[in-house]
Amino acid sequence: MKHIKLNFTKDMVWDNFLPTKKEIYDASRKIWTTKGEELEAAKEEFIGILKVLEDELGDKPYFGGDKFGFVDIALVSFHSWFYTYETYGNFSIESRLPKIGSWAKRCMEKETVSKSLCDEKVVYEFAVMLRKKFGIE
Repeated sequence: MKHIKLNFTKDMVWDNFLPTKKEIYDASRKIWTTKGEELEAAKEEFIGILKVLEDELGDKPYFGGDKFGFVDIALVSFHSWFYTYETYGNFSIESRLPKIGSWAKRCMEKETVSKSLCDEKVVYEFAVMLRKKFGIE
């Protein structure tokens, strides 16, 4: 599993390794494109990745601390898909990963974020259409 370094210390030294955006995407995509045992494995893989991120977030409001920053921008794009992941995976991000759930809500309170991201129900309908198109339903 490749990881990118995300946090810069005051000494300008990278100090943490987190999952790449591609790893998050690959794991999350499997949730709405698979069924049965493969879906269950994908769900646990995705939750595991989010758990690593949640541990990194800790009690900070944003990944960089008190300010919304680059890592938040990169990761908040997945929020539009949370409803789809939860629906097909039959789980709740907020109950399994409460700090990620709170972080996502905090990010969505920013007008620049909420106006930039697609509505979660539109994303879900898109996933439904793709599943039908590819014979997954």
